[in-house]
Amino acid sequence: MLKRLIIPSIIVLIFGATVYSVYKNSRNSQETKLQNNIQGTSSLSQNVKADKIEVVHFHTTRQCYSCITIGKYAKKVVEEKLLEENKSNKVVFLDVNIDLEENEEIVSKFQARGSSLFVNVIYDDKNHIQEDTSVWRLVSNENQYLEYFENKLKEYL
Repeated sequence: MLKRLIIPSIIVLIFGATVYSVYKNSRNSQETKLQNNIQGTSSLSQNVKADKIEVVHFHTTRQCYSCITIGKYAKKVVEEKLLEENKSNKVVFLDVNIDLEENEEIVSKFQARGSSLFVNVIYDDKNHIQEDTSVWRLVSNENQYLEYFENKLKEYL
């Protein structure tokens, strides 16, 4: 009887924490962009051609299915759909655990909070960092996610 109550409660707590993290990240998106501008980065303009693109999946040590999938699909796009660009290091994928002390610098640079996916388009020796919150809506459809994210990255190549 006790197991029937505890397990669903744990699932609800994990799901609630994930939803809250996504909500908080999207709410802080404007604040992050403003802070990035202060740190020498800026928003992207139309028709930008990147010298390099960094796709960065931030996560905590314990990840839910959606968090794992966001990173897995992003990595798949970089390593399979943009194979040549990845081989030449023009497009790179980074998987960063925000709980690890050794990652403090990159977490601070991107101002990552919780599980998130960022794209840093580097041109003119400047970082142009943007969080992509649209991927969360596509996590349940791999084909749509891959197509969306590949097209997004190709816009800057």
